[in-house]
Amino acid sequence: MIKNIIFDLGDVFINLDHSKSETEMLKLGIQKFTDEMLDCNVSHEKGLISTEEFLSYYKDIFSKLSNEQFIDSWNSIINDFPKYRLSFLEKIQNNYRLFLLSNTNELHIEYFKNLVGYDFYTRFVDSFEKIYYSHLIHHRKPEKESFELIIQENKLKVAETLFVDDSLINIIGAKKLGLKTWHLIPVKEDVVNMYEIKNSLFGQQKVGT
Repeated sequence: MIKNIIFDLGDVFINLDHSKSETEMLKLGIQKFTDEMLDCNVSHEKGLISTEEFLSYYKDIFSKLSNEQFIDSWNSIINDFPKYRLSFLEKIQNNYRLFLLSNTNELHIEYFKNLVGYDFYTRFVDSFEKIYYSHLIHHRKPEKESFELIIQENKLKVAETLFVDDSLINIIGAKKLGLKTWHLIPVKEDVVNMYEIKNSLFGQQKVGT
């Protein structure tokens, strides 16, 4: 029986627009992230460098860019958060111990907060027992430490814990630790249909019961 659920954020609750992000980056002259840029992005995502250092790095490479231009393009990947998904969370929050594990960064989270507003964001946060953002825990999926932190800190039994993510590499990482998994395909599946799609895990468990 599933007693705990660890959810991803992007493309599980928040819709992401990868093509728009690529288009906006191209407008700034960033045709492709180099290995060095990707390393910088990961360091920012793990909170190993500050947002100021992150912006300074790109400013040094693209001197004509303003911070505002880069931030707008950087955040353009974030689309919308349908209200019905928040309602789903609030319906199941008393049925399970819910956790959020997201590879993200300070810029994206601040944008997310402003996008949905204080009340919505507060309701979202309150739906979880605890939220784990990569830039605050200094680990990112699929690193085993990111999963182990949640498991050990909250004394979870992996056989009773479902991990939901749209990234296959993260799903593989979770499976290695024995977690039950759902590789959610954003175009074909919606998190609110969890009971129907993962019926083999939930059986007779229903929302609100």
